[in-house]
Amino acid sequence: MEYFDLEDPFTTLKQHQFDTISTIFSSESDHMPCLNYLQCLTTCDFHVSFRQEAMSLVFQAQYCCNLDPYTPYLAVTYMDRFISKQEIPQGNPWVLRLLVIACISLAAKMKDMHFCYSNFQREEGFIFDASAIQRMELLVLDALNWRMRTITPFSFICFFISLFELKDPPLIQALKDRATHIIFQAGIETNLLEFKPSTIAASALLMASHELLPLQFPSFKASILCCEYVNEEKLLICFNAVMEMVTNKMDTISTSSTVTPISVLDCHCNKSETEVSEKKGIKRHKLIGFCSESKRVKMSHIQPCG
Repeated sequence: MEYFDLEDPFTTLKQHQFDTISTIFSSESDHMPCLNYLQCLTTCDFHVSFRQEAMSLVFQAQYCCNLDPYTPYLAVTYMDRFISKQEIPQGNPWVLRLLVIACISLAAKMKDMHFCYSNFQREEGFIFDASAIQRMELLVLDALNWRMRTITPFSFICFFISLFELKDPPLIQALKDRATHIIFQAGIETNLLEFKPSTIAASALLMASHELLPLQFPSFKASILCCEYVNEEKLLICFNAVMEMVTNKMDTISTSSTVTPISVLDCHCNKSETEVSEKKGIKRHKLIGFCSESKRVKMSHIQPCG
């Protein structure tokens, strides 16, 4: 499989695209969670808890398996899109763990990275056989219509930076790095799921310029607002949400003595952390015969949410 670059999702299609940027903007909505997903997350405790615990496991995998940050980010986008299309059966805690492993495995394959899910499962105290993981991967692929070259905020960073007409490469890289970090942070925020990837990218870049180049911020903001693809109202709302997120995270980090990939996430996952600890006593959950007629998860058993 060819390496998937999140900044350039249509790499292999370039020779067939007349205007790649226009194509990405017109296609981004197809790579977002369903519209009712945010409502489910704001009204249903189960969905909130499920996503929090799932993200905690994803980032634990990054920490213990030494994955690059793009892989868990991609896994979370797969997970959000899957959950938004399929109702998750309650009362089966193994479903969450199996879904997480499948999404990380798919993301690692797209990124051409090694992910040893057997090591991760031993670390976390549960085991699924290869056929179970493969079956869940197929369910995810089917639910996502095999659209795995996901359009994310990273797909728009270089385009928006080009609008600034900066000439200093180190400065451009500094803006890009800071915006990238903000996008990673935004990936776990429920209230940002309603915004298109391009809107999040523009907001992250504006936030980065506000921090690093405050005197040039007004001109940068004007450049982005003049872009034909940008909805000004949505951008301003998203930017305010991103600014609030960054401020809150800075306050959290400043009061924490130890900061790790998990501790930064933990402030959003207090409830799920307790649930994970309670389940540590169960050393092994081995799902055998997942693909059998009697035990497999069937699409017909999963109804659309809402």
